[in-house]
Amino acid sequence: MQSAALNYKLIKKIKDERFDVDKISTYTLLIHVGARDLQVGIVDGTENRMLLLEDFVFPSLTSRAALLETLDELFDDHALLKAGFWKAVKVSIKNNKFIQVPEALFVKEAQEEYLRFNAARDGDRESVESVANMRSNAITVFAFPKDLGDWFRKMYPRINVTFLHQSAALIEGVSRVSENRKDNPLYIFVDRFKLHILFAKQGKLLYYNQFVIRQFSEYVKYIMLVMRTLNLRQDNTNIVLWGYIGKNSPHYNEFYKYINNVTFGYRPKHLRFGYMFDEVQDHHFFDLYSLDLIGN
Repeated sequence: MQSAALNYKLIKKIKDERFDVDKISTYTLLIHVGARDLQVGIVDGTENRMLLLEDFVFPSLTSRAALLETLDELFDDHALLKAGFWKAVKVSIKNNKFIQVPEALFVKEAQEEYLRFNAARDGDRESVESVANMRSNAITVFAFPKDLGDWFRKMYPRINVTFLHQSAALIEGVSRVSENRKDNPLYIFVDRFKLHILFAKQGKLLYYNQFVIRQFSEYVKYIMLVMRTLNLRQDNTNIVLWGYIGKNSPHYNEFYKYINNVTFGYRPKHLRFGYMFDEVQDHHFFDLYSLDLIGN
């Protein structure tokens, strides 16, 4: 049971009644780590069913050392996370140190050079990782904190932990959604601290970028900037919206004031959800769900 002294807060928890602790060896554990938040998912790969969703925030987090201490605390208190016999463990990082490289041009030995085009990496503190985005025929190359990677390897010593990036999950999820659309909307994911904008046609990614949001007006500012860059018209371009945003929230009302064709996105179709997930809006946690599409 949580107490007021804990450095984390559980915001949301959904657990499917089908979850069976004796079947953990057939389940995939998804862990999504942000600057001051963390999401957990458990997927039954035999039925492609989401069995558990948890959303934590770290209100007072101020440093990397504090993050590791908080993870120690959270995992020690958790009934499931320290289990060491998962079928697979995928750990995703949310940061802005990444680059997309066409698959045909990718050479693994050169991935550090690729990353330098888009981000400055701290060689002492960050490793270079990569993951394939199958639908966009590209490789996402990204920086991952070494101490965080070591922490997860020690947590799961018998499992080859797969390290992923939030951008790769969003790209793979959106690419799959765009396969079945006749129109070509702009796809938006609103995270707690960033705005992600994507554009894809028939399963192929054409644009992705993320923007740090410091004040409310910047949401619309960046959306309009991207629309102009892509030569999209404000009056007839559809917007598909996912993320931490409510249907009656100020964010949504602000979007709708400038762009009329705004609709909320839905959950990835490759996963099944029990009735208990009805209390979670369909457009929430799209990045977490989409982690299941990559790193296999």
